[in-house]
Amino acid sequence: MSAMSPKLRHAGDTDDVLGSARSHVVDRGDSLLQRLVETDASLPPALARVALGLVMLPHVLQKTFGWFGGHGLGATYYAFTGQMGIPGPLAFLAIVAEVFGVASLLLGVLSRVGAAAIISVMLGAIAFAHLPHGFFMDWQGTKGGEGFEYHLLAIALGLVVFLAGGGAASIDRTLMRRHPMEGGSVDGRLTRA
Repeated sequence: MSAMSPKLRHAGDTDDVLGSARSHVVDRGDSLLQRLVETDASLPPALARVALGLVMLPHVLQKTFGWFGGHGLGATYYAFTGQMGIPGPLAFLAIVAEVFGVASLLLGVLSRVGAAAIISVMLGAIAFAHLPHGFFMDWQGTKGGEGFEYHLLAIALGLVVFLAGGGAASIDRTLMRRHPMEGGSVDGRLTRA
């Protein structure tokens, strides 16, 4: 048996998507994938992940398919590049980031990356479109545009997911269960003798 490293986690961690307790020690390793998907089975980050994904989904459908009163992909790209002056490659990346971020959050796969994508999109929306209109939404229709209060809430939810991971019932939890061992095995569970 190999020597135990300081990266080992002890009983009290959870092992599966539903969060049953481990009775053994697992070597987390240092892989990027493991750091990205690491999460526990707690409910708050899962709620933040799903809420952010569901709130952003209609916006993605507006931008890509023209649903819910949107204009579709071509018109969205033109609005970004023509009306807002965003360079073409950056406009394309913003649309892709939003689509990927929503899919990632709703499925709970690479949740931290999806949250970072949505946070980036929201920061870009504030900088390029909403900052001149102030903090508040335009409830009376007198400001010529919406403020950025909604975007700050989306950023806050995204930060919860970015910091805590996907939480309960996420594909990330399933991916966490596979740990590469030294020597290349895919099951890196170490048990005490």
